[in-house]
Amino acid sequence: MSIDFYWRLPTHGCHNSIQTSGYERGDWSALQPGNIAPGLDRAGQPDGFTYIDHLAGIAQAAESVGFQGGLIPSFPNTDDPWVISSLLARETKSFRFMIAFQPGFGNPVHTARMAASLQRATGGRLLFNIITGGGGPAQLWWGDSFAHDDRYGRTSEFLDIFKGVWDSSDFSYDGNFYQLRDGGLAPVLQGEVFPEIWFSGSSDAALQTAAKHADYYLSWLEPFDQLGDKFARVKERTAALGGEQKCAVRVDLVARATEEEAWADIAKGFDNVSEETRQRWRGQATDSVGAARQAALRPTDARRYDELIVAPNLWGGFNLLRGGPALGIVGSYEQCAARLDDLIARGTDAFILAGTPHLEEAYRVGEEVLPLLGRHAPALLAAAE
Repeated sequence: MSIDFYWRLPTHGCHNSIQTSGYERGDWSALQPGNIAPGLDRAGQPDGFTYIDHLAGIAQAAESVGFQGGLIPSFPNTDDPWVISSLLARETKSFRFMIAFQPGFGNPVHTARMAASLQRATGGRLLFNIITGGGGPAQLWWGDSFAHDDRYGRTSEFLDIFKGVWDSSDFSYDGNFYQLRDGGLAPVLQGEVFPEIWFSGSSDAALQTAAKHADYYLSWLEPFDQLGDKFARVKERTAALGGEQKCAVRVDLVARATEEEAWADIAKGFDNVSEETRQRWRGQATDSVGAARQAALRPTDARRYDELIVAPNLWGGFNLLRGGPALGIVGSYEQCAARLDDLIARGTDAFILAGTPHLEEAYRVGEEVLPLLGRHAPALLAAAE
């Protein structure tokens, strides 16, 4: 069985190191010495190297070391992933663009037309990470006040229509959230490759929607037995509907030549976390089941990095060092590969990986970790001793 690997593109900027808190890469912070993309030349003037140039470099690096494509996030503090995909398509050859998309953002017929247009322009390199949203203030930022289960109901109807109009000129639909009469795409857009659907969410409503619509069920990393149980449940639900579900994991890595080097980087990064970040880390309002599962993994009053070690090579403080999921993998190249192999053994069919800084870590993970996969995990761990 082949395993697909995607890399994450930092559309909100990136740090120069996992040890630092400043966003020195990308243009999401003030232009100053030490910044990259854009940076300053010897005369102290902008050097003309844009954040798009930087993202293109990351995509090209990931493509060159074997990643199939990249996740393009969508948050209030990012550019729009549709626009980024269009720009980077001209900078890469086979790299696929996984657009993070909330169905509440737009009309399903218009979204289908946009997707088919991008497929036509790029030779079929589009896929979706469907995110229904975590509620609370972050969801209201988008103007979306729907309750948790209603959001998933809306997502399911959205995907019904998205699929229904893809190769049709006269698709009609009557739902609780959408009504459509004779919708469809122009003939020139019909017949494009239908984009893969990667679906996120940990609640029962999310698993039900994923079982119906998703090609891949995508989860943040969790303790391995807990994650394996969740994957088994979603695969069971899909089988009951007559389908087959693949599962994927989104996870950050700190992979180094030795385990000591990896933990030293984590320790320095943890020590550099501000008190303001620690307070924010203690929680914002959300009805996301996945976020709650992540929060349950670590003490919010931790004062040492090693208090957040959840299991061998698993650390629960990544969201202190950058936005996103809390749990990630830390260790030597062999240990990181062994943990990924452990996840494959528990039902993982694909990965979205990331590391900070994204450019250098794409090369490191692609060249040092991925080639070790497929070997027996205990043998890898023994080699790391």
